[in-house]
Amino acid sequence: MRRTTALRTWCFLLGAILTEVTATLSLRASQDDRLWLLLVAAGYASSFLLLTGVLRAGMPVGVAYGIWGALGTAITAVMAAVIFGDPFTGPVVLGIALIISGVLLVELGSRGDGSHGAQVAAE
Repeated sequence: MRRTTALRTWCFLLGAILTEVTATLSLRASQDDRLWLLLVAAGYASSFLLLTGVLRAGMPVGVAYGIWGALGTAITAVMAAVIFGDPFTGPVVLGIALIISGVLLVELGSRGDGSHGAQVAAE
């Protein structure tokens, strides 16, 4: 049962990340066509609902939000470069690496308290 809960939690988190990335890229696309704003609203709403499920499952908010933000930023930067031709330079890559490193430190730090949420995050 515990493994199923952890898997579901990580699936919710992945869904939250992907819907947030979709919403953010749609926001960029809405500069040319306002119809994209419908996907922006639906994507952000879905992302926050899924993130709520992650927190209800017991993942610490610092870990969940950190992973959500870091991976969302990284995926958005890569996809914006591919889709819209946005710059993807060395400093951008370094910045993403620093964000992900910081999130890893937060996640590792949350394991030390022995709480249920840290156990869910670790699984």
